[in-house]
Amino acid sequence: MNKKVYLLAIVSFVVGTVELIIGGLLDLVAEDLGVSLGQAGLLITIFSVVFAIASPILLTVTAKYERKKLTLTTLLIFFVGNLLAFWSPTYSVIMAARIMTAASGSLLVVLAVTIASQIVKADYRGRAIGTIFMGISGSLVLGVPIGLTIGNAFGWRAPFLFIAVLTLASMVAVHLSLGNIQPKPIIPIKKQIQTLKDQKIFSAQLTSFIFLTGHLTLYAYLTPFLKSEMGLSATWVSIVYFIFGVAAVLGGGIGGTLSDRFGSERSIIGIIIAFAVAIFLIPHVTFSLPIFLAVMIIWSALSWAITPAQQNYLISSAPETSDIQQSLNNSALHFGIAAGSSIGGIVIEQTSVIHNATVGGFFILLALATAAYSITRGKEKLVAQQS
Repeated sequence: MNKKVYLLAIVSFVVGTVELIIGGLLDLVAEDLGVSLGQAGLLITIFSVVFAIASPILLTVTAKYERKKLTLTTLLIFFVGNLLAFWSPTYSVIMAARIMTAASGSLLVVLAVTIASQIVKADYRGRAIGTIFMGISGSLVLGVPIGLTIGNAFGWRAPFLFIAVLTLASMVAVHLSLGNIQPKPIIPIKKQIQTLKDQKIFSAQLTSFIFLTGHLTLYAYLTPFLKSEMGLSATWVSIVYFIFGVAAVLGGGIGGTLSDRFGSERSIIGIIIAFAVAIFLIPHVTFSLPIFLAVMIIWSALSWAITPAQQNYLISSAPETSDIQQSLNNSALHFGIAAGSSIGGIVIEQTSVIHNATVGGFFILLALATAAYSITRGKEKLVAQQS
């Protein structure tokens, strides 16, 4: 496979890291800017919403521009947005910076996917796209521990300067490594959305959205949970996040193995059930750090184990629109992150962070229902064809 794909995966990793990089530092952000934890959580919500909406729109608007030049220009905007976040003296300024980085970041990820699919042979196209999505998923699970470590050492603004430096390095690498790449015809947004008319596909995408909503209801506020309910110090919180990140990355590989061995449908149902058990157990094991860590590792690993199974399921369910479905699934995941961080903020402000896991668990049960519905629709079609 073309080694330039790995460069694009690194770009997608850098972009994705920004989304949740302040997730573990929300209490510090809230205190410094004089806002509530719920309001600080909106910095994750707004990023995810803009990211999910902007990517198909911006890709369509920029369809005629040469890809390398467009990538460099977008990286520059992303760089400026991170500098603005680093400098931001007020809540409104950092909110504007988050919108800027989300919009430019969303286009960068889609560009990485489309360029990767163009620069490899047809036989390697699926693997290339999968590599880009590995960069995205890796950034989402490692973004918080990276941000937490840098933020605790140098202040909550420092992670944005770190990302700005990585962005500059990415710009140099793209400039030196990529040649000119002419754009290909883009599938209109209307046609992309029309693929969701199929109940099987729509309910599968809905499963991804609801699952991430449930997960982020707790994960976005794991720092206040660890500090208030378990009395952990900042050092221990960093350790917990790194354990979570490693387990989540390994979980992605486990999910792919399970999908290959048992099939995507069985894997999805099994993963969701096990995940529901783990997240419902979280508030009840805070009395013991070792037991909590054991349950958390399962929760973490399963949080991303579902992703490869879902992608395989979508590809097999709609092979003729597989590229579109992967793009829509990426949007569904980010809408889920937005919804979960928003709902989690409401739970904290109205009750207590101890209830975030339970509220998130009910969303996971709803995701189980939509997954079963999607899989059942496929069986009904098969039976109808056979009869």
